[in-house]
Amino acid sequence: MPSVSNAHRALRLVFVAAFATLLGCASSGSAPFPVDGNLPLGTWGGDNAGMIVSDTATHLHVGCTYGDVSGRIALAADGSFDVAGSYMLRAYPITVGPSVPARFRGRVDGAIAIVTVTVNDTVQHATVIKGPVTVKFGDQPRLGPCPICRRPIITIRHP
Repeated sequence: MPSVSNAHRALRLVFVAAFATLLGCASSGSAPFPVDGNLPLGTWGGDNAGMIVSDTATHLHVGCTYGDVSGRIALAADGSFDVAGSYMLRAYPITVGPSVPARFRGRVDGAIAIVTVTVNDTVQHATVIKGPVTVKFGDQPRLGPCPICRRPIITIRHP
């Protein structure tokens, strides 16, 4: 029969191995995201880009321009999305409308999203591509001279 100290060492070894495994998983870029099949709620930031996801809309800045998608963005099994929205191409230093139709396409891999927006500029009669931009969940947007809209994140808690 093993002594208490041998059993204690074995238990400690199992604990250390389990902790190391969890630590390795937590530090990888592909965390198990999202749990509800939608783009996770919160702020996503990157160089020259920022995205704010709420229960009712997603707001994306690329440089000094921005766009919006109504509702939650559903993700396919591979993390991709392709949704319609609107875009403001002339947004800084003053907004000059109108807002024009756009397609928001991208892919989420863990805490990283890569997004490209195809804008149908009905004013200039041209197609404008914004991106691809890379944003990370929980990071603050880094937009230089162009301020990102600070929209409140309203999360509905379901019992």
